Amino acid sequence: MMRLTRRQFLKLTGAAAAGVALFGAGCTAQPTATTGGAPSPSKGRRQPPAPTGDQAYLAVARGSDPAAITKAAIAALGGIERFVQSGDDVIIKPNICVDYHPPEYAATTNPTVVATLVSLCRGAGARRVRVMDTPFGGTPESAYAVSGIEEAVRTAGGEMEVMSPVKFVKTPIPEGRDITEWEVYQDVLEANVLINVPIAKHHSLAGLTLGGKNLLGVILNPSRMHFNLGQRVADLVSLVRPTLTVVDAVRILTAHGPTGGSLNDVQQTDTVIASHDIVAADAYATTLFGLTGASIAYVKAAAEMGLGTMELDGVKVEEINV
Repeated sequence: MMRLTRRQFLKLTGAAAAGVALFGAGCTAQPTATTGGAPSPSKGRRQPPAPTGDQAYLAVARGSDPAAITKAAIAALGGIERFVQSGDDVIIKPNICVDYHPPEYAATTNPTVVATLVSLCRGAGARRVRVMDTPFGGTPESAYAVSGIEEAVRTAGGEMEVMSPVKFVKTPIPEGRDITEWEVYQDVLEANVLINVPIAKHHSLAGLTLGGKNLLGVILNPSRMHFNLGQRVADLVSLVRPTLTVVDAVRILTAHGPTGGSLNDVQQTDTVIASHDIVAADAYATTLFGLTGASIAYVKAAAEMGLGTMELDGVKVEEINV
């Protein structure tokens, strides 16, 4: 067995304890898991209160300014204060899947949408706002930079975090119907608030990448989820349970997803969709592609598990033009 010197040991443990902030030691795009000692599902998550009074169940804002429509959608839900309290630890999970397409190709979440959410959370008194993902094309450092999200987040007062290998821990999924445990990034479960910010785009296997599919960025070995993908994504949703889902549909990728590569496949729709209910948000987003929630296996499976509703006729949907 290889023996570590005291200096080597301290260097390794120091990198792990630091949470591996962007450009920190020990970062890797292909982390390995730690087993044992997993906390209970969504250990630190505080779910928002149900909408009351004039608050929308689901908000759809349209307009040419991504910041303005993001703010309008959140305001219609009751404001960011419904979701974020002073002193909260907030994680924002966009889609930053590759480092070889800038944001106009609609493979990654719009940086202005992400930065606006960071600013709102900071304004509500959040103690910390971190933004993170696990890219499958390129390193986190390069993907964060090319997507435009890194610069936008830092300007807004947030932190970009490269996901530390030691924080992926095998975790039970008590409500899982197909998978009953998986290696999940523990900070995502322990944060007070998780804001899920997918970009709406075509996906060759799943049909569409929306809120549910976006959560594959918080686990190890997401390619293993592709067997019985619909149910497995729904099982993951039952564990992670985002506080708020904000679907970026400023530009949508209509074909050759999830990475795209041609501007001919990009449609400017100037829309942001938001709800505390990930199933409802995803179900509405499918309509931008001429589909329904039932057309996407993981949306249908999540609804069948009682994780949200696809039936939007029975809830208050507020549509805003900005």
